[in-house]
Amino acid sequence: MRSRGKKSRHQGRRANQHESNEIVTALYADGDGEIYDAPNVAALAKIGNDIVELTADDLIPLPPNSELMLLPGRLAMGRLPNGEAMPLSGTAVAAMLPVGYTRTHLPAFKKDSDDAAMLPLYGYTAVALYHDEICAAAVYTDENDKWEPHHYNTDALKKLIDNVKRELPNNRLVDHLAHCSLEYHCQTAQNLFYHRWEAGIPVSPACNANCLGCISLQPAECCPSPQSRIAFRPTAEEVAGIGAYHLSSAPDAIISFGQGCEGEPSLEAGIIADAIKLIRARTKNGEININSNAGYTEGIKKIVDAGLDTIRVSIISARAESYEAYYRSSYSLDDVKASIRYCLDNGVYVSLNLLYFPGFNDRPEEISAWQKFLNEYKVHMIQMRNLNFDPDVFLASMPKENEAPLGTKRFLKSIRESCPEIFIGSFSHYHKK
Repeated sequence: MRSRGKKSRHQGRRANQHESNEIVTALYADGDGEIYDAPNVAALAKIGNDIVELTADDLIPLPPNSELMLLPGRLAMGRLPNGEAMPLSGTAVAAMLPVGYTRTHLPAFKKDSDDAAMLPLYGYTAVALYHDEICAAAVYTDENDKWEPHHYNTDALKKLIDNVKRELPNNRLVDHLAHCSLEYHCQTAQNLFYHRWEAGIPVSPACNANCLGCISLQPAECCPSPQSRIAFRPTAEEVAGIGAYHLSSAPDAIISFGQGCEGEPSLEAGIIADAIKLIRARTKNGEININSNAGYTEGIKKIVDAGLDTIRVSIISARAESYEAYYRSSYSLDDVKASIRYCLDNGVYVSLNLLYFPGFNDRPEEISAWQKFLNEYKVHMIQMRNLNFDPDVFLASMPKENEAPLGTKRFLKSIRESCPEIFIGSFSHYHKK
């Protein structure tokens, strides 16, 4: 259940009307979804399975375009003045943050029953009230106005879709992307019709991994996927028709294979490679990108050889045990490394799409593995992504920690200090001049 912008009942009161110790106060929701603070009750959060008390240094004002969400079947938690941590008589509350913000803490909650349903696929972030303002436990990692919501879902979108359908008739991908634009509000799909920036082109119904948090295919008994996977394989000409159309004149134009509505694009390396050659015979403008798990190295090589400009590799860990627990794939982490090496050796700009979860990636053993990995594979960028998954189910599915996690800020600091040449952000940026 979502609560769009609902405020604490104390929102707007003067800060000095609260207790003089400026407590970071717990939030909860009532049965109607109204959000309240709990006076004199300190806000708690989690880093992995560890419950911690939130401090002012952990918090930023709730970012614009965030959504407050209720966690059904889960009671909020707080710490009483006597030091006791206990569940509150209200539903736990969390925030879903816009891209560009990396969460540092998970919401603390207690399930009200052992059979509480699995949470939908969102990135749940701890929230609290501080100085009469709802705040989130997060850090700001990147700015890119191109992805601000006001650029999307405008009144003109349907007319623009009709225009592109007339200009690119009998192209099944246009119809598919129109559906993604209107039904799922996909921004990379909409950019094709707005004729600007990064436009997604899905190609693959199949995948070589079975990711825990896959957003396009989940077992029916688990939780609903936010979008449906493409049901056909486009031809190289259908791909090239859209690709050349977009790259030829759109500003800062990027076309990207590997969208949320498909499996692994490199499994259709033949289609993509042929399409790239057709596109580059028609226009040299813009960038061609692939978002990939990079597990099918032979396919990646074929796509690179055809003229790929950039790749963004989905990855959660540089440790084989952790990687395999999440991706449950038919390939290995060594295959991913081989693909990254080939891309780097052939002049492709390499980003890592790092799936981030507080209390997992910041474990000492994970950080150590990352430092070794990044010193061997000199990627250009790390894009931080909040992992959208039920926290309890995720942690139960992954290897147990060897040492206590160090926290998100220390994770980021360690990567920046050991690999200062790597840009840490959240978005794909246009590089071609």
